[in-house]
Parts: sequence; structure tokens; C-alpha cells
Amino acid sequence: MRFKLLIPGAILPAILALDLVTKRWALSALSQGRTGELFGGLVPLTLAYNKGAAFGIHIGEDSRWFFVPVTIVALGLLLALFRQASERDFLRVSAIAFVVSGAVGNLYDRVRWSRGVVDFIGPIDLGFWNFPIFNVADMAITCGAALLAVSFWLEEHEEGRASASSTPAGAGTGGADPVGDSDG
Repeated sequence: MRFKLLIPGAILPAILALDLVTKRWALSALSQGRTGELFGGLVPLTLAYNKGAAFGIHIGEDSRWFFVPVTIVALGLLLALFRQASERDFLRVSAIAFVVSGAVGNLYDRVRWSRGVVDFIGPIDLGFWNFPIFNVADMAITCGAALLAVSFWLEEHEEGRASASSTPAGAGTGGADPVGDSDG
């Protein structure tokens, strides 16, 4: 259990601190309509408040009271996944820690004020679409969700290989003699 706790013990505070510091920076540096940029203008920095879900999906005018309990339920499910993860499942435990970190970072914004979650990275012009404005917590959630999907896929793949190697020869042939006619 110790090893399993070390991973979120390192990831959670690091992501939460980075999220909090960058949001505070954005609030002071990008307020009053000011903007910035990273990587020679490739990534614009624009302060925005997101009252909705990912990509600005809204559910009513003050949807934070919808998203706060939904986030708490999701955190409970992630805790259950964490408890079920094996002691040495580095990928799954890391993925869960990333998602939890991002969820808590955005939950903090939703609870502390009615403005919404502080977003500031973007919008990024992809040529065919402007990728919405996001923050460090959103990046942690996205990366963690992708890693969690890979973890589930690897587990399913491993279970499939284990069951295939434990299936006796001739299984699945409907009981037929794989060599030939047994009457003979």
C-alpha cells in the first residue's frame, strides 16, 4: 500500500500547486482584457471563466451547483478505482492521481466563487477550429483520462491473452475430435 500511496502523494500536490499558481498568475496578468502568448504566439493566453463543463458546455446559467456534486461523485468513483488497483499498477494509479488532481483544482474554483473555473490557455487556432481555452487542471484530467483508458485496454488485453493460453486444445470446436474420426 505504501508504494501505491507514494504516486498520488507526489502527483496531487504538484498538479494542484501548479494549477493554483498558474490560475493566480492568469488572474493578475491577464485581467482587464490583456492577453499574452507562449511559443512565439503559437499558444495565446486569454483569461476566461468557464461556468460549464469541458469545452464550455453549459447547463443553465449557474451550473456550478450541478457540477459540484457530479465532481464529488466522480471523485468517489475514482477513489474506488484507486482502492481496486493493484499495489504495483503504476499506470492506473498515476492516471487516477492526474484525474483527481484536475478535478479538485477545478472544483476549488467552482466552490470559491460564482464566476466559474479560471481558464487561460488558448484559444488555439488549429486552422479548421479554435481549440477552447483551458487550464492546467484540464490538462491533468485529459492526460489522466487517456492514461486510464490505456490502463483499462492493457488490462483487457492481458486478460484476453491469459484466458486464451489457459483454454485447452480443441476447446471451442464443439467437442469434435481435432485429429480426425474417433470411430476408427
